[in-house]
Amino acid sequence: MAGRRARRTPSRVTTISDIAEAAGVSKATVSRVMNGVATVNEEIAERVRRAVDELGYTRSETARSLSLGTSRTIGVVVPDLANPMFHQVLHGLHRAAERDGYRVLIADTLENVDGEADVALDIRNRTDAIALFAPRMSRAQLLELLPRIEPVVVLNRTTGKRAASVLIDYADGVRQLAEHLVGQGHTRIAYLAGPPDARSNMARQEGLDLVRSVHPSVEIVDVACGFSFEDGYAAWPDLQATGATAAIAFNDVVALGLLGRLDEEGVRVPEELSVAGFDDIPFSRFSSPSLTTMTARLGDVGERTWQALQAEMRGDADREPIVFAPELTERASTGSRA
Repeated sequence: MAGRRARRTPSRVTTISDIAEAAGVSKATVSRVMNGVATVNEEIAERVRRAVDELGYTRSETARSLSLGTSRTIGVVVPDLANPMFHQVLHGLHRAAERDGYRVLIADTLENVDGEADVALDIRNRTDAIALFAPRMSRAQLLELLPRIEPVVVLNRTTGKRAASVLIDYADGVRQLAEHLVGQGHTRIAYLAGPPDARSNMARQEGLDLVRSVHPSVEIVDVACGFSFEDGYAAWPDLQATGATAAIAFNDVVALGLLGRLDEEGVRVPEELSVAGFDDIPFSRFSSPSLTTMTARLGDVGERTWQALQAEMRGDADREPIVFAPELTERASTGSRA
């Protein structure tokens, strides 16, 4: 019967060599046609496409990635996936990257500072680019690492314009929280501090120092704590010893751990102690009482992080830090001093 042959189902996997033989061209020519290279003669390209259709060839994305030197995959290194704050940023980044045809590979360093750089290097070797979320390494280590893993974007650390950076203004955010509590009449406030080496904890301390300078009659007491639910839960004895009438937690996770302990201890919130967090993770709205916190639009942070990484991949990033200003979300966990 005249006309185009029906596409057959191969008894074995069709290879690029089969296509080249059927079309009467080289394997390199087939590869250029399959990768959309415009310099191939149109008559030859059509012959290759016809052979592909007739032989039922399916392109290997792995082989294509090797030939093009790209994987359409980016890596993200996170210090602690148990923290819901990172979940929200990841969700925003993943959604934006997927929309642009990229997959996301995630690695959790489990707060292991010593192994952080090795993890970043390993993930970068498997991907086209990488995002570092709140890396815990020292500044000197970070600046030494950046040129080895570029294209790279860094969340919540400054880079000296050696790479793109996306920052949440923790200093001003915690300042707003403290001013909120001062406005409610609290003059002795405890700060449940995060990891001492964390850049975001240092920024919060800067914001609290500003409040101390503006309100010399207000005492803000630092309480060593951490970043987890367990840290917030365990902080109660030290917090109680300060005599504070309000507490600002390093993040919402710590605040929620503290609220659980206060409920067990029979401490009424906010009547006996006001509690505030930071990040506005989903649980915060549904805690009992609902948690006063700082909202940083974490999904938007993730999307903007992806856009900054794309600019690095294209080579046109201006590397000016992208700063998100958090806003106060007042809920039931804070109130006027009794």
